[in-house]
Amino acid sequence: MTGRDFLKVENLSVSYGATSVLTDLELGIGKGEFVALLGSSGCGKTTLLRTIAGFAKPSKGSVSVAGRNVTQMPPDKRGMALVFQSYALWPHMTVAQNIGYGLKLQNRPRADIENRVQEMEKLLGLSGFGNRKPAQLSGGQRQRVALGRALAIDPEILLLDEPLSNLDARIRLTVRHEIRSLQKRLGITAIHVTHDREEAMVMADRIVIMNSGRIEQQGSPEDVYNKPASPFVAAFMGAENLLAMQVRVSGEHIELLESAFNPSTVTFRAGRNLASGSAELRFRAEAARLSRNGDHSAPSGSLELRGRVASVSYPGGHWRHAVHLGSHEILVDAERPFDPGETVKVHIPEPSLFIFNT
Repeated sequence: MTGRDFLKVENLSVSYGATSVLTDLELGIGKGEFVALLGSSGCGKTTLLRTIAGFAKPSKGSVSVAGRNVTQMPPDKRGMALVFQSYALWPHMTVAQNIGYGLKLQNRPRADIENRVQEMEKLLGLSGFGNRKPAQLSGGQRQRVALGRALAIDPEILLLDEPLSNLDARIRLTVRHEIRSLQKRLGITAIHVTHDREEAMVMADRIVIMNSGRIEQQGSPEDVYNKPASPFVAAFMGAENLLAMQVRVSGEHIELLESAFNPSTVTFRAGRNLASGSAELRFRAEAARLSRNGDHSAPSGSLELRGRVASVSYPGGHWRHAVHLGSHEILVDAERPFDPGETVKVHIPEPSLFIFNT
């Protein structure tokens, strides 16, 4: 956290009965920043969002906005608006009535409500839909109505609780672009909960990866993707191939010791915090290069593996190969298919190797 943080979560712990969900969590978010809380189910990301919003109470710690402690304030006094996963629209109300609902609760004059609703409809591409009911709208349109209702009250902070998970894949791509563009145009501070890695990568200024109630790593999308701080983060960001090896660290070099499936390889330390001994290596299927066994050797610093193709599939845009290293299996992508049973080499460049002591 820094002194410039607009939203501060300090020493926050939340429990449900005897079950601890968040433990001593610290998080700072700058004004106008878009932050994604990313993690698998049960990691605590939704609980954190609900605690910031005021729908869950911490057992200790505080939440503050612009230097104002809001920990004990009710949700409607915090200057925040929450967009739910299920949209939570009133089915008996029209689009205009749903968008203006929060303004009505604030006892705004009718003319002000009508003007603000029309402004939101225009902003969100809903002009002409004001008299329709939610049941007459598509999923993407209903999500825009929920977003309009949240933005109509002019919140300081917009909270998004997996708002795209109920949309089909094609609509999801469009709506996430609309939300991000709208957030940048309005300069609003946004916190977005998601379990979708790609969604977090394309929408957020900063990604906060959570695991078991704690922050595992936070940083720009590029940083958490290319410089994972732990095996958990590496796997969550797509480096699901796993190898167990012995390493020898000497100055700025790391020797990956020879095994039944790889020759000894000297690669660069490149700032890794490693010690000699047992290690696990992770890499992404798309980062590796596949070649026939008799082809040229690996580039300097690359790890070379020798295995046999077990199966081939085509997920689109590339061929995915399951390669057996004895009884162990890794996945490797290539632009063309190799034959099942073919003996191959797998080369993983040094920047794509994520190495951690075990």
